[in-house]
Amino acid sequence: MKRKTILIVEDEFLIAKDIEGLLLEEGYEVIAFITSVDEAIQIIEQKTPDLVITDITLIGEKDGVDLGRYLISKDTIPFIYLTSHTDKIMMERVKETRPYGFIVKPFKDVDVKTTIDIVLNNFKHRKIDVVRSNEEVNSDIPFVLKKVVNYINDNVNEKIKVEDLARLTKWQSQHFQRLFSKYLGLTPNQYILNRKIEKGISLLIETDMTVAEISFELGFQSTSNFFIAFKKHTGKTPNNYKKWYKTTQ
Repeated sequence: MKRKTILIVEDEFLIAKDIEGLLLEEGYEVIAFITSVDEAIQIIEQKTPDLVITDITLIGEKDGVDLGRYLISKDTIPFIYLTSHTDKIMMERVKETRPYGFIVKPFKDVDVKTTIDIVLNNFKHRKIDVVRSNEEVNSDIPFVLKKVVNYINDNVNEKIKVEDLARLTKWQSQHFQRLFSKYLGLTPNQYILNRKIEKGISLLIETDMTVAEISFELGFQSTSNFFIAFKKHTGKTPNNYKKWYKTTQ
């Protein structure tokens, strides 16, 4: 699985350095030390990051809210504001750009980690979370796919076949897979695997289960299959991930 790329737009070097180190530890690709809106837009056009974290106060005439306006006009990349300013005038400008997240300085590492995790998850599901949209929904596709996603989440421990998911929708299997990929950005099998690994991470750090027990619990054919999928997803083996996680707490 391709690692997510996060762009940090921050003109305070030490803060940018701290966030970069935190995100690298979390397994993200990071583009840091971008200090102006114009520079950020150039990088966005060239690299197309998966997420932008921008301070509101930046070098130059344009600030982070201007960058937010640019990003919402494209509506292809989620963004999070990072700021120490929470006055009413600033907040009114911020609300106009509808950011996906907001982190107030000074912040804790956990604030950054959880906000990013939630933002990336919500953005991935934005096309089926129709209750979040102000637009009129003229198709039942988002509602049907939401039902499928809920089924996957409720049965992540089981062996889930694409054919069974397609039957939940009454669409032909190939048509279902095309729609799922279009709305979720992943094939059904990729989505299932990601959810299993995410569940595996929770079991690894929150329980005393062994790697073999977790792989069996999640329905992998063998421990080695789980091991390979886990390392591809996180960049670490299960045991190394558990050791690393303990050092960050």
